[in-house]
Amino acid sequence: MEYGLSFPDSYREAPFHDQNWQLVRYKGNKKAFLWTYEKDGFLNLNVKVDPAKAWFWRDIYKSVIPGYHQNKDHWNTIIMDGTVSENDIKLMIEESYELVSDSPSKRIYEAVKKIPKGMVATYGAVAEAAGDKKMARAVGNALHRNPDPENIPCYRVVNSRGELAGEFAFGGAGAQRKLLEADGIEFIDGRVDLAKYGWSING
Repeated sequence: MEYGLSFPDSYREAPFHDQNWQLVRYKGNKKAFLWTYEKDGFLNLNVKVDPAKAWFWRDIYKSVIPGYHQNKDHWNTIIMDGTVSENDIKLMIEESYELVSDSPSKRIYEAVKKIPKGMVATYGAVAEAAGDKKMARAVGNALHRNPDPENIPCYRVVNSRGELAGEFAFGGAGAQRKLLEADGIEFIDGRVDLAKYGWSING
């Protein structure tokens, strides 16, 4: 419970007039990402999961089972019987928080996914598409931590002059340019013509 409350904008709630059931919610949308309760002599934790990964944890630990009293595809129950490592418990809680929270990084990655092949977007355009024009610097930071390069095409983001990122930002010297050229984008004096190839959420 305390670890769940350590995440930004989280708060505790006992909505069922039963102190055995405690929830931790995210303030941004009031969605719960952690449920705690006692059952059969053990503390149980319910955490939200990506349906594609739900079985990953269940296969590793017998004490991670489909969510008790919740959607079995989207929730797992962790039975705190001492067999699940503390690090993995924390990782599951963190993943649950990421799924429900409206984190800036998540919005940035979703915005980058919208940049079509054959187009580029500036840091400012991505920030605007992510809901906040002022976080262009945050866009740069998020792109450096891209968790899924195959599905989040960060190489399609350039600066406001159409210039590319640092030489080794995408795996080697000239890598970003090669990726953009494969998308059909042409360069003039090392820059992308934003008037021709520039994308924004507003068209």
